[in-house]
Amino acid sequence: MNLERGVGLLTARLALLVAVLGIWHIAARDPQVAFFIGEPLKVAAQVFSWFVIEADIYSHLAVTLLETLMAFVIGTVFGLLMGLWLALSPTAAAILDPYIKALNSMPRVILAPIFSVWFGLGMASKVALAITLVFFIVFFNVYQGVREVSPVILANAKMLGASQRQLLRAVYLPSATSWVFSSLHTSVGLAFVGAVVGEYLGSARGVGYLILQAEGTFDINTVIAGIVVLTCCALILDALVSLIEKRLLTWQPKQGETEKL
Repeated sequence: MNLERGVGLLTARLALLVAVLGIWHIAARDPQVAFFIGEPLKVAAQVFSWFVIEADIYSHLAVTLLETLMAFVIGTVFGLLMGLWLALSPTAAAILDPYIKALNSMPRVILAPIFSVWFGLGMASKVALAITLVFFIVFFNVYQGVREVSPVILANAKMLGASQRQLLRAVYLPSATSWVFSSLHTSVGLAFVGAVVGEYLGSARGVGYLILQAEGTFDINTVIAGIVVLTCCALILDALVSLIEKRLLTWQPKQGETEKL
């Protein structure tokens, strides 16, 4: 029964995709309409050319993915450290609270010109922009994770003579790390978005740069081809994160299991 339902669901999804592509193809027969929405066959031809004929997109993809990875790692580390520090230092948290809220409420895209001035149009400015997106997601998750550590666990650990360093290593850090894992999808996605947006606003390499160049020549087919490539990359990253998350969180009890113990 589940197999039949899965096949039916897959068929419905494919039928919807074919219908959308068919409507798009018919609408694009009008040259004036095609100028704004592109043509699916030309979009497919551009993607094929990028990957097979010219094979020049691989270097751009490598740059974008490297920027994403660097931003994710750096943003996660800084968010983890900052979240732990402020969660365990109420005075510092109270002092910095309005500034953190102000920075978090700021649209990070407006920082792109500043980072371009500071770091140039190379990879560093894109990584910096993406870090600002990842940092706050990780920071708030870690902060909340540490604050929600069970007082009973803390009391028992202290009764057993655990020092502050031992509490950090055995209680606070595992709790914070589990919250970081739960935000993997969001933080990786934002790192990818930050890298692409940074490239689009000004760069010499990357998929965002290809889209920017196509926009400058009003080549809507290449723009859409770039969007298709980025969408596929985002889906692949999401699938990889799901796989990593499933492997890393197997030790966590499911909701309700802890109450049974």
